[in-house]
Amino acid sequence: MECKYFGVCGSCRVYENGYEAQLSDKVELNRERFSSFYSGEISVIESLQEHYRFRSEFKIWHVEDNEMHYAMNNIEKNGVVFVEECPQVSEFISNLMPKLLAAISAHKIGFKLFAVDFLSSSSGEIVVSLIYHRKLGDDWHVEVSEISRELGIYIIGRSRGQKVVIGQDSVLETLNVNDATYKFNHIENSFTQPNPRVNEQMIAWALKNFSNISGDLLELYCGAGNFTIPFSQKFNKILATEVSKSSINAAKANMLLNSVTNIEFVRMSVEEFVLALDGVRVFNRMKDIDINSYNIKSIFVDPPRSGMDNASCEFAARYEHILYISCNPETLVRDLDILSKTHFITDMALFDQFPYTHHVEMGVKLIQKGLK
Repeated sequence: MECKYFGVCGSCRVYENGYEAQLSDKVELNRERFSSFYSGEISVIESLQEHYRFRSEFKIWHVEDNEMHYAMNNIEKNGVVFVEECPQVSEFISNLMPKLLAAISAHKIGFKLFAVDFLSSSSGEIVVSLIYHRKLGDDWHVEVSEISRELGIYIIGRSRGQKVVIGQDSVLETLNVNDATYKFNHIENSFTQPNPRVNEQMIAWALKNFSNISGDLLELYCGAGNFTIPFSQKFNKILATEVSKSSINAAKANMLLNSVTNIEFVRMSVEEFVLALDGVRVFNRMKDIDINSYNIKSIFVDPPRSGMDNASCEFAARYEHILYISCNPETLVRDLDILSKTHFITDMALFDQFPYTHHVEMGVKLIQKGLK
């Protein structure tokens, strides 16, 4: 990727010597990081080198004469840098960026605008969120509706305690995995995987590691069903938990969108679920779930950057097969200290979701000691 803001913009922090060099550094760092747990080959899933982000956020910076710019934090964290373009973002977002800024100026709706968020699908649907430090009135609605028609996009206006939707607040994403197609409603202001091509390969890797495993699946931190929906083809039944109400609602909608019927989603934290499963507490949210009808041998976890706590790791260790996707290798190392007492690692993968940064996602497959 070529970018005229390398070394100035704080979004890309590892850029010298090109993509292959930064990826090689990540691989070596993590091979060493996990060497005490695993000495086998780590699969490396590369990203596209440009136009790989389908979700992005920019500041809006106002200067004299009503001039506005997209802005990102300076790499030294001591100010901002104005950006006219960004080769990270999808081509759909990249093409829209200058047109949107011109339309905002022409329709005079830039007053107190301080941020713009973009959410794109692989087919080109785009939701733009305009975020303000002022209340949005009827005049704003009229002007933005015209911009929506002109540019063929959906627009959401946000200010404190206010959300105004022009069109819709989601895009329909299609993922192609192992010759199968899955559809997901990606909702504005909720978590989605930002790099869909790497996401497809993450799902494929996870499916491979659950091949030839019988029984049912338990999934913790299921989000909107990104992995759950494809897993439904591998298991008899799936019980999936997530603490976020909006994510659970999205997961249920995505299940219907894909005509899947063998998943039960329940809105509970991991801690609550363990209490329910062990009979320590009764939760009304579990009243329609017959936990005794499940034959769970496998567990899938995709926790936040904080990883899992000790109790959650000890709970996961009850199951024969553990598949762990981590967005923070440092907390994964901590959790493997616990999980490796009862399980051994059979496969690892590095997913380069975020090129030109230090961030990677790791996948780990663990099998209970004593099993063949």
